[in-house]
Amino acid sequence: MSDPGPIDLAADLALIRAAARAGGILAEQERTLGLTVTHKDGGSPVTNADMAVDTMLKAMLLAARPDYGWLSEETPDTPDRLTRRRIFVVDPIDGTVAFMKARPWWCVPIAVVEDGQPVAAVIHVPSMNDTFEATVGGGARLNDRPITASDVDTLDDAAVLADARLMEGPHWPEPWPPMRYEKRNALAYRMALVASGAFDAAIALTPKFDWDVCAGALIATEAGGRVSDHHGRPWVFNRPDPRQASLVCSAPALHPLILRRTAPIPLAQ
Repeated sequence: MSDPGPIDLAADLALIRAAARAGGILAEQERTLGLTVTHKDGGSPVTNADMAVDTMLKAMLLAARPDYGWLSEETPDTPDRLTRRRIFVVDPIDGTVAFMKARPWWCVPIAVVEDGQPVAAVIHVPSMNDTFEATVGGGARLNDRPITASDVDTLDDAAVLADARLMEGPHWPEPWPPMRYEKRNALAYRMALVASGAFDAAIALTPKFDWDVCAGALIATEAGGRVSDHHGRPWVFNRPDPRQASLVCSAPALHPLILRRTAPIPLAQ
């Protein structure tokens, strides 16, 4: 595995912050000019803006860090990244449907992963002019101000980003107490909102790609939150299959309470 030498976390954070903000500007410019929409094999939409931002970010980031690997939703994956100790993990536009509809809940998440774990991360939300960021061991910030996950310690009336129909369905061995549910298109943004204490948890029981959750994992963890799959297993990134089994991102006291209910649900194959 290639060794790019000692990491400068501050420099990498500054780089991906500038890239995420530039990506947001380019995306909005492309939307103003008019979007061309196609659909992937699974039916999810992709626009010319997604592709333009991906091209720009790849050129900008790899020019600055040629020894890093690359994993992005809009770039065909190759085994080359598995030979790199350090990689960029990017979603050019997370929340494409919201972006297409000019709704505010889309973002540009970028993470630097070293030895399977994120060490620097940015989630930029252009419509809000909000930038969430973190470095490993350095805490998490929103617009340069420290953030922390909520101190809520009961699920009753917790503010949760999840599908209410799923959570209130009959398949749970232990029913959930009444909670306040909301939706946000972008997974990365959901995790950032948990990190900042705006919501108490984000739950999703289907596999999630690294580019959707990698930046959020570091930001939420550095804010004092807890992140795992719904069986409590920690995440590892830059594996041959770039997916995590599921998502539980929550205030620290809620994590075991959520896992107690989700653990009996099988992991998706």
